[in-house]
Amino acid sequence: MFGLVPRVVWSRTAPPDERGRITVQHNCLLLERSGNDSGAAVNPGTPSALADSGTSPAGSGGGGKGPKLLLIETGTGNKLDEKSRDIFAMGTRSILDALHEKDCRPEDIEAIAVTHLHFDHAGGLTRLALPGEKPDWTGPAASFGAPRGEHGVKLAFPNATVFTQARELADGLANRSVMTRTYFGDHLLPMVASGRLKLVDSPRPFITGETPDRDSMPRLSIEQRSTEIAPGVFVFLVPGHTWGQQAIMFTDTAGKTVVFTPDVMPTAWHNGAAYSLGYDVEPYTSMISRQWFLAEAADRGWTLVLDH
Repeated sequence: MFGLVPRVVWSRTAPPDERGRITVQHNCLLLERSGNDSGAAVNPGTPSALADSGTSPAGSGGGGKGPKLLLIETGTGNKLDEKSRDIFAMGTRSILDALHEKDCRPEDIEAIAVTHLHFDHAGGLTRLALPGEKPDWTGPAASFGAPRGEHGVKLAFPNATVFTQARELADGLANRSVMTRTYFGDHLLPMVASGRLKLVDSPRPFITGETPDRDSMPRLSIEQRSTEIAPGVFVFLVPGHTWGQQAIMFTDTAGKTVVFTPDVMPTAWHNGAAYSLGYDVEPYTSMISRQWFLAEAADRGWTLVLDH
């Protein structure tokens, strides 16, 4: 979790247990559109993913006002076996339990945005099929131990359009990751087969092939690099942890700009230059991204919600 930072340093603020694990969360946000708010763009002129979505983007009920309920992140879900959960000391509470506690039915979620497609962010897109249910997909069960054979899964949010970057899906399907087991077929392949994935291709912070200096800022502004996925909800690339990782930005009813922060800074302990994850695909890029991301957050007064 702390890459090159020595354990004697990071353990002062994040004490590990006897197996070297620190306590983190799989944070998710449920957004409910306020009243009849049409979700006017906070970034006028930005690229949009709504152009080919018709008058009711992201599965909305009509009128072009966008989804009433939009979910950011889905956590790990409920498909892992007990041995796999024990490796990470995971509880059994899933995004479905969290929504139930808020009297929200999964069927009512109309849009979902995930920062990237690792199991702990997108695993909850699918769930185990209940006895008697017809699975939407059957295939190898996700596991961090020995192969588990096949199981049947259902789309956890059958009416939701799911937004992810096109590069992220391509890398996920090809398993281009430092970790051999983080993109699992039982949460990716059912979504691909469902046709409910909406791929976004946001502008890159730096020109492809360019190596920025440590203090470089992106060539384009946030407004120029953001893509609107639902009225008033925007995503922009923050590469390093994965090439297709995105942040998600919206304005709340108090007028604050809220940015859901991906694994460029997964916890409050990761705000230092060297605090990149050991399994980032490009640690140097993560460092550069974190530098400009936090500079933008400070200059613009963003409220950051951290994913872990």
